[in-house]
Amino acid sequence: MKKNLTRFVTLLVVAVAMVSCNDDFLNDPKPTASVTNEVVFGSRAGADAFVSGIMRRFRGQFTSTDAAGVNSIYYARTVKGNDIIQRNTWFSFDYENDNREPTYRRTRFAWQYPFYMINQANALINGANASNLSTTDKKQIVGQGRAIRAFFYFQLAMEFQHTYTYDKTLPAPPIYTDLSTVGKPMSTLEDMYKVIVDDLVYATQNLDASRLAKSYINQNTAYGILARVYQTMNNWTGAENAARMAYGGGSPASVLNGSYNAGFNDISNSEWIWGSAQSTDQSNYYWGAPHAHADHYVLSYSGTFINNDFVALFSPSDVRNIFVRAYGVPATDYRNYVTRKFTFKFDSDHPIIRTAEMLLVEAEAKYHNSDPTGAHNLLFALQSQRDPLAVKSSNTGQALLDEILVERRKELYAEIGVEWFDAKRYRKGITRTGNQRIMTSASLTADDKRFFLKVPQAEIDANDAIDDSVNTNR
Repeated sequence: MKKNLTRFVTLLVVAVAMVSCNDDFLNDPKPTASVTNEVVFGSRAGADAFVSGIMRRFRGQFTSTDAAGVNSIYYARTVKGNDIIQRNTWFSFDYENDNREPTYRRTRFAWQYPFYMINQANALINGANASNLSTTDKKQIVGQGRAIRAFFYFQLAMEFQHTYTYDKTLPAPPIYTDLSTVGKPMSTLEDMYKVIVDDLVYATQNLDASRLAKSYINQNTAYGILARVYQTMNNWTGAENAARMAYGGGSPASVLNGSYNAGFNDISNSEWIWGSAQSTDQSNYYWGAPHAHADHYVLSYSGTFINNDFVALFSPSDVRNIFVRAYGVPATDYRNYVTRKFTFKFDSDHPIIRTAEMLLVEAEAKYHNSDPTGAHNLLFALQSQRDPLAVKSSNTGQALLDEILVERRKELYAEIGVEWFDAKRYRKGITRTGNQRIMTSASLTADDKRFFLKVPQAEIDANDAIDDSVNTNR
């Protein structure tokens, strides 16, 4: 008989982990073997402490250097593309697009970590709903929990199946909206995206702009996640509205700043809508991709290089053109260029959603919503802020869309796996070019199965509702 022991933890375990954050528990003697829901959810402060524990897991080391937190999910996607080159170190198998078998660490992490976080979100949601918190507090705590749950179901949907528009009836990972120790069968992409959208709509309707810090989820953050989801679903009206709500509207000049070259390691940057904050006493040390890989000027892995063809997309006057020929190697060598975009310190913060991304989502949506003028205006607003000599594009049709997607790559490289994300949702391949370390064998064709992972063997072994046939033809 299978035993589903690896994925789920109980509310008790979570609550015990939160004891250090809960003064009521420390000051009120209770049995040390457990912490009750009444203690954890007896006050808004206790519920906030629970949320703090969940958000800490966004940035901690889950199992290893390349299987840490959200940053590891994004960086594994980053190196699967053509713009970035990864030397033979951590993430090298992802770079080779050869890291998807059921027993591999990448596959296990990409499944187990999101489900771990979903379980924490479910514990938060259930605990708040059953509590005596005020109606407002309850809605806000549940809203955060549902946004977290949606965020990680979205990662699972992207990692373990073709994109939504390929075939929404295809099998997707199981759906749990409650605490459970019993494994469920595979769902479908359609069912999973319904849960994701429902959760995010609830969050946008019940959260506001307030939050404990920028590493927490508020209404703007929930809209930012929803904008990405609607992008993937080709819901362009929804994407346009959500993106604008995420950055708060207003003119691009009022929401962009001139600090692009500040090292991308400070969550206080006004262009960051959501990030993962680090501190020296709770450091991410060397599992902090991209910083610990892309920064070649400190003691780090120095593992990330930039494709010559990607560098060629930037004009000399573009403030983002901070590429350096650092190794004195031939121009054809994969080590020809490095970037100074990311500064690595043990307390380097990680960006998750930025204003510039949301402006480009809005521009992309306006293109699809038959508003090329609006798309041009938003695109140029960003381009002219990054490059004082930028010239407004006259592109139309597919050429305009392609320009928006290239601008996304230029603006967001190495942050969120943007090249991989866009190629997957548009059902395009990624062809390796330039001075790549590995070329043809790592190129991806349109709808390539290497855009998603096989179901982990550990899940198959533990879950009675899933058997080996799940990976047939995967």
